[in-house]
Amino acid sequence: MFPTRLVFKNLLKHKLRVLLTVASIAIAVFLLCALQSLVVALDAGVREAASNRLIVQSKVSLFVYMPESYKAQLERVSGVERIVRWNWFGGYYQDPSNFFAQFATDADALLDVYPEIQIVEGSAKDFIDDQRSCIIGAVTAEKYGFKVGDTVPIIATLFPRTDGAAWDFRVAALYRSLKKNVDENTLFFHSQYLDKSIELGEASGPSGVGVFVLRTAPGVDQTALMSEIDAMYENGPQVVQTTTEAEFQAQFVSMIGNVPFFVNSIGTGVMIAILLAALNTMLMSAREQTRDVGVLKALGFQDGSIFGLLMAQSLVMCGIGGGIGIAMAKMLEPGMAKFLGTMFPGYEVTSTTLMMAAGLTVGIGVLAGIAPALRARSMHVIEALRATA
Repeated sequence: MFPTRLVFKNLLKHKLRVLLTVASIAIAVFLLCALQSLVVALDAGVREAASNRLIVQSKVSLFVYMPESYKAQLERVSGVERIVRWNWFGGYYQDPSNFFAQFATDADALLDVYPEIQIVEGSAKDFIDDQRSCIIGAVTAEKYGFKVGDTVPIIATLFPRTDGAAWDFRVAALYRSLKKNVDENTLFFHSQYLDKSIELGEASGPSGVGVFVLRTAPGVDQTALMSEIDAMYENGPQVVQTTTEAEFQAQFVSMIGNVPFFVNSIGTGVMIAILLAALNTMLMSAREQTRDVGVLKALGFQDGSIFGLLMAQSLVMCGIGGGIGIAMAKMLEPGMAKFLGTMFPGYEVTSTTLMMAAGLTVGIGVLAGIAPALRARSMHVIEALRATA
């Protein structure tokens, strides 16, 4: 026989205390889900990186440019099918706070090498044919209200125009990405437009190429190919480093520090704090129920039922709080993804994260309830009745 009705009745004896504990658990679980989702977002590019793409960059630094002549040389390497250039532009829209990524690239090669970039509005042909055009990720377009046909003025910092004016790009298309290794926040425009402007003296900035992205042929030994490319330039004029796309994406994560360790440390601290809060609530509740335990034992309830009563109270309290926190994390996912999109593209509260949060919620419920439950289980009837007499 198990006193099920007493579980909720005992919890509701002190509504405010339980309500505050439930709210604390809900906030803690929500924060845990959000923090874990940041780690997932950082790892998304590594997990979903293409296996048939290599990245060639300067071995000195990502911000050191390679000669343009490298492109023709790399195209002749056996096993390389297509090459696209990426040059970081580093501008902003209207105000420095309106920052999003822009890259000068080879328009036709970009869409070929990155088939996950899908045009959802406008025309890929229009983008390829017009060197003053661009394509913009749907997330950034929605944020700033950009539409196909609009002219987007970008104020450059790395490649300023000599007359001090903004660069004007006509929106030829909007894109979505089928994979999280390419975000939906970026503006891509023609490298030829940038190169020609610098040649004519209309703009200034570093010459060369920041990154070459190589699409490799099926069945190519990428390890051998990377070694071959690195050996080609070991005597300069610019020494290069060739990596897989997954390794290249991982470099960006490492550039901002050991974020996963930092985030997990915060999450661990939050969960320990909420465990102590839940344990304190249960210890107080158990102490107040000492006489009730004595009465139940006197009526014939077994020790196992008494143990289960206290454990059930802890699990129900933590379960309600954890459930609210999990629901909050999922409901607020779109807003969080939009808010964090620039720094953490690919923010997503995955089912794995939700299952982890649910498991930790149950764990907190067990740990918070086991000590008072064991104490109540081992208590003798007379001891229980006398303790509150």
